[in-house]
Amino acid sequence: MQLLFPACLISAVVLWGVLSPATLGSISHLAMAAITRNFGWLYLWVVLGLVLFSVFLALSRYGNLKLGKEDEEPAFSLPSWFAMLFAAGMGIGLVFWGVSEPLSHYAKPSPGILPLTPEAAGAAMRYSFFHWGVHPWAVYSIVALAIAFFLYRRDGVSLVSESTGALPWRPIQRMSGIFNGLAVIATAFGVAASLGMGALQINGGLSVVFGVPVSVPAQIVIIVVTAAIFIVSAISGVERGIKWLSSANMLLAAFLTLMVFVLGPTVTIIDTLTSTLGNYLTEFVRMSLRMTPFRDSEWVGEWTVFYWAWWISWSPFVGLFIARVSRGRTIREFVIGTVIAPSLAAFVWFSVFGGTALHMEIWQSLPMAQAVQENLSTALFTMLGQMPLGLIMSVIATVLVLVFFVTSGDSAILVLGMMSTGGQADPSSRIKIIWGVLVAGIAISLLLAGGLDALQTATIVFALPFALVVVLMAISLWRAIRDDWKEEQRIEREMRRRMRDLMSK
Repeated sequence: MQLLFPACLISAVVLWGVLSPATLGSISHLAMAAITRNFGWLYLWVVLGLVLFSVFLALSRYGNLKLGKEDEEPAFSLPSWFAMLFAAGMGIGLVFWGVSEPLSHYAKPSPGILPLTPEAAGAAMRYSFFHWGVHPWAVYSIVALAIAFFLYRRDGVSLVSESTGALPWRPIQRMSGIFNGLAVIATAFGVAASLGMGALQINGGLSVVFGVPVSVPAQIVIIVVTAAIFIVSAISGVERGIKWLSSANMLLAAFLTLMVFVLGPTVTIIDTLTSTLGNYLTEFVRMSLRMTPFRDSEWVGEWTVFYWAWWISWSPFVGLFIARVSRGRTIREFVIGTVIAPSLAAFVWFSVFGGTALHMEIWQSLPMAQAVQENLSTALFTMLGQMPLGLIMSVIATVLVLVFFVTSGDSAILVLGMMSTGGQADPSSRIKIIWGVLVAGIAISLLLAGGLDALQTATIVFALPFALVVVLMAISLWRAIRDDWKEEQRIEREMRRRMRDLMSK
């Protein structure tokens, strides 16, 4: 296998987490604090720049360029394509944070807002939209578009380094191996941490439904079983396992959302979506560039900067996977499908689940915020337990987390296999099995070490250098799009000239 250095580094950090979790935790948190304090502004500017760039591409004349040959049709139907990119992008995170984040902001709001007030509830929903809406998907979209453009229009390979090919600077070309190594490291740690988070929530759901105790041994069994499932799914290929699992889970998520919408405070949910969307659009720029230079507050660093770094660290994984399933789309269709559509789905999700939880807290005096403070992973099930048909919905939610766990895992090992085999579109089953076992092993070792939070923080550290790689990818993409558009215009002019010459004879 290639990329030996990233594999060794990953193994060393995991071993460190097992042997001395306290030391790893303290050092990673110090590094995280230093990065958010000194480079928080960089994350905000980079992510906002990617948002503006994606909007420009969708609205500009370049939007008609196709990711592939002009006569190519999309490789997947629109529903299947959307289901796969959404499941890989943030499906498991939405289920985990759909209730927990709004209630967390309500209890401990951003600076200048009193906690446990109507203003805190409005701000909680607005920042949930902000953290899970256009900004993260713009990061994914530009990274994925850069990879897909060079893959399908320049006959490149599925590697992050390939998307910097239009840059004329020789030192950048010599750093391609470093770019790919950073992508592998970010992907491996990011996915392992998220799978650990998913195991915690599955354990919480099984505890509510079947009385399974919440414990590390139970979570290890969950990881082993689900790892076996997502390895089999990945081996069966994108066209079968990943496609069908993602599509089935989108239907299941829509069904659960509809149940909560109908059985919950329906009017409040609609009002929450309407009001929060207006506030989100009104406050878009201010939230995008908000720092606190004159206030002693860690809120922006702990939430917004943390999230932006987290999305950047996930972008090579999600970007490569989205590129893999997006052949035949135009740039305009690609951007709308990867930014606008999933953002709207996230807005609906938070309005339904977060809005219902806040309604219970404020109007029914149920201690939802306290439940979140006690255990983030069981907050969703605590809310569902207060509703009609709560047990049935808890079963559905547990299955939903399980399948999102699988779709995240199988798409992750597909991407890791692609990156570790020089960009092969369909790595061998042996490579997929190796990466599946490694990712599951990382997640298990972190749980054993009690270092899941520390490794989540360590993942963010790797996002800082990769943020600069993302900027280079965006510049390279712009140069390549501009050159291809000019070439197409030249060819079209030449064809028109020939037609005129033929008609004049």
